[in-house]
Amino acid sequence: MGKQWFDLAARLNRLVLPIMETLSLTQLVPILQLAVGPVILISGVGLLMLTLTNRFGRMIDRTRSIIHEIVEKGHSPVIVANLNKQLLMLQRRSRILRLSISLAAVSVLGVGVLILGLFVAALWRLEMTGVLVAIFCAAIFGLIGSMIAFIIDMNLSLKAAQLDWRRIELSAPK
Repeated sequence: MGKQWFDLAARLNRLVLPIMETLSLTQLVPILQLAVGPVILISGVGLLMLTLTNRFGRMIDRTRSIIHEIVEKGHSPVIVANLNKQLLMLQRRSRILRLSISLAAVSVLGVGVLILGLFVAALWRLEMTGVLVAIFCAAIFGLIGSMIAFIIDMNLSLKAAQLDWRRIELSAPK
């Protein structure tokens, strides 16, 4: 296995070193500057993914709590019906959040491929503009889709809170 890696590294060296020797530092700097913008996008989307995964975790905790409450406590049928509605809403939210997280991850993946493509195009002096634009557009569409799913989740979260408020009204002494 070690010899295979050594052979692969040697072949890559023979392929890349002649190109690197012809690429000066003044030619490399603009490529690095061009790659900084997508790296910032990765950072921002990473923060979005952190928010989404935290929301997902809290939603899973809430689901477990409601299931425990239905199974362990003897609530009236009206309260149990309300809790079941909340579970259905949480199930829907879980699918939406999963979609949002997946689209954000696709966006980060696309930006990573874009950065790699920028370097490959510069090193081998390839004309890949169309491909790079398509990759960038796919990454941005993934980000837009993730944000739309996030907004939908926010609205469903408010509806779930309204069910909680309704439950308080139902269980209040009359």
